[in-house]
Amino acid sequence: MELKEKLIILADSAKYDASCSSSGSNRTSGKDGIGNAVSYGICHSFASDGRCISLLKILMTNSCIYDCKYCLNRRSNNVRRAIFTPEEICEVTINFYRRNYIEGLFLSSGIVKSPDYTMELMIRAVSMLRNKYHFGGYIHAKAIPGASKRLLKDLGNLVDRLSANVELPTENGLKLLAPNKSQNEVSEIMDYVKNNQSRKYVPAGQSTQMIIGATGESDLEVIQRSENMYDNYKLKRVFYSAYIPVNKDNLLPALDKPPLVRENRLYQADWLLRYYNFKVSDLLNKDNPNFNILIDPKADYALRHLDEFPKEINKCSYYELLKVPGIGVVSAKRIMSSRRNFTIKFEDLKRMGIVLKRAKYFITCDGKYFIDGKFFRKDFIEANLVLEDRIPEIKSLEQLSLFNE
Repeated sequence: MELKEKLIILADSAKYDASCSSSGSNRTSGKDGIGNAVSYGICHSFASDGRCISLLKILMTNSCIYDCKYCLNRRSNNVRRAIFTPEEICEVTINFYRRNYIEGLFLSSGIVKSPDYTMELMIRAVSMLRNKYHFGGYIHAKAIPGASKRLLKDLGNLVDRLSANVELPTENGLKLLAPNKSQNEVSEIMDYVKNNQSRKYVPAGQSTQMIIGATGESDLEVIQRSENMYDNYKLKRVFYSAYIPVNKDNLLPALDKPPLVRENRLYQADWLLRYYNFKVSDLLNKDNPNFNILIDPKADYALRHLDEFPKEINKCSYYELLKVPGIGVVSAKRIMSSRRNFTIKFEDLKRMGIVLKRAKYFITCDGKYFIDGKFFRKDFIEANLVLEDRIPEIKSLEQLSLFNE
């Protein structure tokens, strides 16, 4: 099989792996090498379905000894199979780099023969890139669960970011759809990387990926698993991948299309956990286990805790500002800095990057609400947020009823 044909097969087979995170690495190639992995060196583009294609994203092989129900490359599927040699991976990567198509490589693989055998192939390819071709660009590799610690050490010393996919949010879900896999094996990889990470070993940290919607877990179970992994393994990112129905199986849900809105809500909640000082318990609980599809998690939190609002822009703390929909980390810092010099009013907020169409419902400026305070009601605020953000096609309808008692 020609190299071009392999590339078509193995690039297409890799499209469901998430890899669109910043490099977070400062690896350089040295005097005689090529490429670098400084944070501004990795650019991202997106496919028509919104998935990141910023790196040369390929599988070592799409052959696999496992038969995971949700996977296009499962053993029982009748699909075209191919396998790169380590030399071919180097050839493709270097040629793409020299043509300025890419700044780095994302390398994953199906399991061929055994986890150790597969990891050895990946290590040979990455080692040749680093040592023979002196490639200093960003490399993100997927560790193979079940491979030996020795191989995990060797691969981690060559790449910038390493990831091991938990695949599904719970062990029960994994046993149902991927009985050959174990979350304990993934946890062992994460624990090893956390304990050995340094400027030379996986300098850009580790990440993981979960398929959302293939099994019946609630958003609460999903986001609790993420919070646990962030706390225990110092992950850089958890990627959420909406289940795409590519196989037919009685154990798989009958979906017409991927739950992309749910995926988006999980990403928004994940951002709140990592950068906005939120906890899972702030966002969801047993009585409210799933995110509101119509309203983003931050706005939903504010509506469910309306007794804590409106926040006075000129007096509330930095962390209180972060709770306000429409105010981000940068704009909260601008508010904190600006109010030392003058009293902030609504017209000032637009110049600070605040999304005022959201924030105005949850704040006061110098003691004033943006309209009559009698409209500070959950039904009024929620209806307007839904109309503005989720149902643009009905914006032209008469909305006067929203302003009536």
